Amino acid sequence: MTSQTSDQTPNINQSATNTASRSLWSLAWKRLRRDRVGFTSLLIVIAYLLLCLGAWMNLIGADWRDEIALPHAPPTFATWIPRGTEIKADSVGITDDATLDDTDSAPDETDDSDPLAALLAEAESNAGDYEQQQVPKLETLILGADGRGRDILQKTLKGTSVSVMVALFGSFCAILIGTLLGAIAGYFGKWVDDILMWFYSIFTSIPDMLLLLSFAVVFARGIDTLIIIFGLTSWTSIFRLMRAEFMKHKHREYVQAADTIGAGQSRKMFLHILPNVSHILLVQFSILTVGMIKSEVVLSFLGFGVDITQTSWGSMLAEVPAELIQGYWWQMVTVTVFMSVLVTAFSLLTDSMRDALDPKVK
Repeated sequence: MTSQTSDQTPNINQSATNTASRSLWSLAWKRLRRDRVGFTSLLIVIAYLLLCLGAWMNLIGADWRDEIALPHAPPTFATWIPRGTEIKADSVGITDDATLDDTDSAPDETDDSDPLAALLAEAESNAGDYEQQQVPKLETLILGADGRGRDILQKTLKGTSVSVMVALFGSFCAILIGTLLGAIAGYFGKWVDDILMWFYSIFTSIPDMLLLLSFAVVFARGIDTLIIIFGLTSWTSIFRLMRAEFMKHKHREYVQAADTIGAGQSRKMFLHILPNVSHILLVQFSILTVGMIKSEVVLSFLGFGVDITQTSWGSMLAEVPAELIQGYWWQMVTVTVFMSVLVTAFSLLTDSMRDALDPKVK
């Protein structure tokens, strides 16, 4: 009887040890998998990231500049939609028998010969050598074409990669700046905290959109510029959170224990405190990404975003007003659907991660 009890005791202790040793991240992953909405949102975000990875490697959307269709070709599922009214000469009052003014009617008949006649005759005789075979333009595409006959689907896929890349790298830069400054201010305090708080107050006193436009006007247009702008203007919320967390954690027992074994200041800040607040950074990263996607759309729509040789959701929406006047709605609908699905999935995933990473949730 005693031997059976002794054999069962290690198993009980081992199971208790395994349960107690589960980390915050493993518990959070278990909670996230139970949340159907959050897990579905995670799968959607992963699908978008894979799509963007393919576009960055030019496996998807590499031919978005090719003019393969007629201007404003309708989607294949909506071929019944009229393509708009073309402006003809009759509609503006010009007829074939219109006479020109006497001053513009013909060249001066007093000229004995045309000095360019010989060159024009030679060019016409050699025109056949330079003729190129005209590729017939498509009349419909899967999601239609824009005003230059470019495939809206490929254009949207490429624009998705640009917008998401700007948001992800911009969020990373903002996290990096805000975490570094917040850690220094919260850990050291005193005059260091006063100087950084003064710097923080200057940035927060200016409206966000005005600050974005100010930086956009100073720098040149482009993807790199947008990433720098977002990183320099969106770090304030991270700074405030990290400052408070480091002020709270620097007096905890585990930091005092690290101090007793001779750990340096940077080691205590970034190897002891930072891993314990990293779950907050993950949630804030998702929030910043959603905000920067919207900001990129606004800046590119206003003409301060990506370069004219690049495409993004904002630059595509900038073409929409002129198209809607003529009744061409498919580019607007495509961009809106792509953007709405990603932003909604990111927002739902952020809420789910906040609940999953909350230590108070059992």
